[in-house]
Amino acid sequence: MSASLGLFRLQQIDRQMDRARAQLDGIQQALENDLELRDALTHAETAQAGHFHANNTLKNIESEADAQKIKIQQAESSLYGGGVKNPKELQDLQKDIVSLKKHLVTLEERELEAMLALEEAEKKLQSAKTALELIQARRGNEHKKLIQDQTALTVELERLTEERSAASAPVESGLLETYETLRREKRGVAVAEVNDNSCASCGSNLSASLMQNARASKLAHCPGCGRILYAS
Repeated sequence: MSASLGLFRLQQIDRQMDRARAQLDGIQQALENDLELRDALTHAETAQAGHFHANNTLKNIESEADAQKIKIQQAESSLYGGGVKNPKELQDLQKDIVSLKKHLVTLEERELEAMLALEEAEKKLQSAKTALELIQARRGNEHKKLIQDQTALTVELERLTEERSAASAPVESGLLETYETLRREKRGVAVAEVNDNSCASCGSNLSASLMQNARASKLAHCPGCGRILYAS
């Protein structure tokens, strides 16, 4: 694959990303103009984050408690299995088991607290979602459509980000730097297609040697606008 083709494909992805970001900005501005809806969205996001944290906390404590139970079982197996004969070692094992069980009680208390916290977080999340849905219902289909579009565009942008990463990986760093510089300078269009022996971006006529380079692996720049030329 020629360098210009690789950069042209990268530009196609970047332009899709630019359009998605512009649409997201427009949607965000439209949504933010509604103070009541904005507060409800913020509340729902906060409740969602709180629920995630509470759920994650409970899982961590449950995992720690399960690990503690395994330690106790192993210690009791050593104590009662007959493998340890030394009285001092047996006494130490008994002390360890007492200590392990004491810590398990603490973990189980924390686990109960975490369960209650998660239950409360679930109530807050459901309440926030219900409040948001009521506001959205009052706003009608317009805001609902905006939020659906926002979600779809966010997913699309994530997909394009992954696609861009894959497309830019084989491009040499120097070429990528040149491309990024031109994108900033040329309003997002660093690579221009060649149409009828001329630059599609500025209309400049191209020489035969430039046309040949544009089709080969060597980069060619438009003499008029300076963009990278791509000839299919």
